[in-house]
This record gives sequence, C-alpha cells and structure tokens, in this order.
Amino acid sequence: MTMVFGIPIQALLGQLLVGLINGSFYALLSLGLAVIFGLLRVINFAHGAQYMLGAFVALLALKWAGVPYWAALVVAPLVVGGLSALIERTMLSRLYQLDHLYGLLFTFGLALAVEGGFRWYFGASGQPYSPPAALNGGVNLGFMFLPIYRGWVVVFSLIICLAVWALIEKTQLGAKLRAATENPTLVQSFGINVPLLLTMTYALGAGLAAIAGVLAAPIYQVSPLMGSNIIIVVFAVVVVGGMGSIMGAIVTGYMLGVAEGLTKVFYPEASNIVIFVIMAIVLILRPAGLFGKEA
Repeated sequence: MTMVFGIPIQALLGQLLVGLINGSFYALLSLGLAVIFGLLRVINFAHGAQYMLGAFVALLALKWAGVPYWAALVVAPLVVGGLSALIERTMLSRLYQLDHLYGLLFTFGLALAVEGGFRWYFGASGQPYSPPAALNGGVNLGFMFLPIYRGWVVVFSLIICLAVWALIEKTQLGAKLRAATENPTLVQSFGINVPLLLTMTYALGAGLAAIAGVLAAPIYQVSPLMGSNIIIVVFAVVVVGGMGSIMGAIVTGYMLGVAEGLTKVFYPEASNIVIFVIMAIVLILRPAGLFGKEA
C-alpha cells in the first residue's frame, strides 16, 4: 500500500475529495457574501438562512408539486432571490445611509426569525432529499470510489463561481453594478436605475446561497439548522479571502475546504478549528485578507 508521510494514499485522497466538496459550498456561499458586501457594503448575516431556504424550496417543491432536482436548481434561486429582492427593496434599502452595523443587526435578526419559524414548523431533525437517478452510484478510480453526485457538486459549483466572477468583472452589467456602488449619484445621472441594480445584486447573492442549499440537500439532509451550522465558517472564509473580493472568495473557499480535509488526516483533533486558526494568522499578517485591498 502506498504511503504518504505514513498515511495511506487512499485515506489522503479520500479526505482531499471531502475537502473539495466542503470547499465547493464554502466557495459558493462566500461568493454570495462577497458580492453583497463588495457591492452593497452590507454584512449579510441572513445568508445562512437563505442557504437553508434554498434546500427547503427544493424539498417542498418535490413533495408538493413533484418538481425534480434539475428544475429545483433553477426554481430555488429564483424563489429565494425574489423573496430577498422584496426584503431588500422594502426594508434593507432604508439602512444603506446608516452605519454598517444596522444592516448587520437587521440581517442577523432576519436570520433568527426565519430559522426559528422553520424550526417551529418542521422540527430540528433533518429530512432526506434524494439526488437524481442520473447522479446515483459512483466511479471506481482504482485508488478510491468516487460518488458521482459529489463529483457533480465540485464541478457545478466551480462553473457557477467562475460564471459569476465573469459577470461581475467582465460584462457591462457588472461594470454598472460596481459603478453604482462607488458613485450612485453620478451613475443615476446617466439614466441608470441604481436602486434596481442594488436589488438585483442582493438577489444574486441570495440566489447563490439557494443554489448551494439545493446542492447540499442530498448530502447533508434538509434541516432548519443547516444554515447556522455553516455560516460562521463561511464568514471566516470571506475574511481570509478579503471582504468583498470575488476571486478571493472562490479561491479561498476551495483552498480552506482542502486544508480542512487534509487536517482530518494528519491531525483530526484540529480539523474543526483549522480554518479559524488560518483566519487569525491572516488577520495578523494581512488584515485586508489574501486578495483584499488595503484601505
């Protein structure tokens, strides 16, 4: 049996896969947070609740209307994004001119209300959500058995992340979004609807969380607590990558997921804290984050 630093290669590669899977969710969720903070300057504590809502929309759509997994990947972000757009336009937009703390407190309270309501109605236990038949089973790679669904999660999340990065950084719409946050008065003078752009930005970030929720449902089950269990780690990922950095959120999400997975092999006791240790080191050496810009 091949060994690496005294560890069987099968165990090492297996945990590397687990790290990539976790990193896929970290990347998607931190990307949504980075989009919202980078363009709206809102620390969106409701992001975990939006992730949970995406999973529940997929589950309830399947139970009540027979909506399959593939359709849920489209329906869930549209539903969650639409609800989030309504909240942004009617409530959150009133806080933009105030200190950032007000937006944080509002989204934190919103997350508690949503998760509390779902926990009261559905209970705290998880509910199963089966992956589509096309993604059942696995592939024998020789050194390990790769579940097809988990491989799909890694590939699809990477595609979504890169597509959003291209949208924000390489398109005319992305340029308008960035300009609207830097100088909204000037942009509005050109006849561009700035409030609509800001609403679309918040809906986009929430939609990314919903996609992550649908992808996570067959792996982690659907629970009202699934958002609160992951959101603190995701905030740590965003801090390491750099608050508001789109590419930083993507790269750091996958990187810290892999670091967490490998830590489970070499030092399992530290696997639950390794991301926070890395965050502390980065904040000491580079407070703006790995990809962030110094103020």
